[in-house]
Amino acid sequence: MTDLQETPAVEPEDEGGDERAGFQIAGGLFLFLGWGLGVFLNVLLHASAHAGGRVVGLWRIYPSYGPYAWAFLIMGVLTGFFGIALLWMARESAPGPIRIPGFPY
Repeated sequence: MTDLQETPAVEPEDEGGDERAGFQIAGGLFLFLGWGLGVFLNVLLHASAHAGGRVVGLWRIYPSYGPYAWAFLIMGVLTGFFGIALLWMARESAPGPIRIPGFPY
């Protein structure tokens, strides 16, 4: 008979891994989506639209920036800055798994 209090509900995982890879992937993705799509593509589509508008998929894009375009632009800039912060964290963090200071391992 096994005492259920002495066995973990989930088997322990192997030590190892490196959170820096996740920071780099997420940072690059946020940077691409934020500044690549949210800023560059947004500005490019509005700049290339003529007075009657340009149809892109289901949307008609006009040369003037409406509230949705401004919101998309601002969110793109903020998302890009968040991506830069994640890339900075990947560069500045120590190699290996995450270690919380003050927690006994």
